[in-house]
Amino acid sequence: MIPRVGRKFWYDDQHQANQAAFEERDHFPYAFEGGGPKAHGNALMRHAWEKEIPIIYFFPLAPGRYQPIVPAFINGWDPVAAECRVCPGNLALGSPTIDQKLPSLSESEVERRYSMRLTRQRLHQSLFRQAVLDAYDGQCAISGLPERSLLDAAHIVEDRNEKLGQPTVQNGLPLSKIHHTAYDSDLIGIDPDYRVHVSERLLELHDGPMLDALKGVDGSRIRLPGRAEDNPDPQRLEHRFERFRAAA
Repeated sequence: MIPRVGRKFWYDDQHQANQAAFEERDHFPYAFEGGGPKAHGNALMRHAWEKEIPIIYFFPLAPGRYQPIVPAFINGWDPVAAECRVCPGNLALGSPTIDQKLPSLSESEVERRYSMRLTRQRLHQSLFRQAVLDAYDGQCAISGLPERSLLDAAHIVEDRNEKLGQPTVQNGLPLSKIHHTAYDSDLIGIDPDYRVHVSERLLELHDGPMLDALKGVDGSRIRLPGRAEDNPDPQRLEHRFERFRAAA
């Protein structure tokens, strides 16, 4: 979601929410609007907290870009700190204060941790996609396609690899849907010199313009991001390219 064009800044609680997604927290902070606890928006949040009414929470991915979390619940309303506590899913409803701690081994705690873990995984994916597409100015690294809705952020090394699979820009490539599928299927490989290789299986096929477009990238070089520090990591590319060669 993009609620405002040209947005270039975050509020403090948006920074805090972003940080909370990467830490062992079970909630996101949400600051009161101006006007004190009795202001209309703040009173609505209190009502949602007291009545356990689900809300939609827009998690900040980047300035002006948000990921909706549905459902979310208010799990604390603190007029002194002037903030609410927002939890994803059906988590620990009705706690009277933000500072109250729940039993660490209770069923609700297990559910809360599981729901937050799933939420963090989804947010990691969204943040990773946002960062990779922004680094490449919203263009496919292979074809140059500039339509963000048709692009994925492909991992060079899968995230299950604990050593090299971190969701960093250097481990990502913005690829169109078809190039992403071909890359994940080892029909396309990218070597550490950023050169694209198409498998012999594809090169030997003859089946129309879409296939010809895929075959046509053989030997080309990928488009690199605007900043050198965001370039794909050669070590990760080599690791992944070994898999492509083994599948040939």
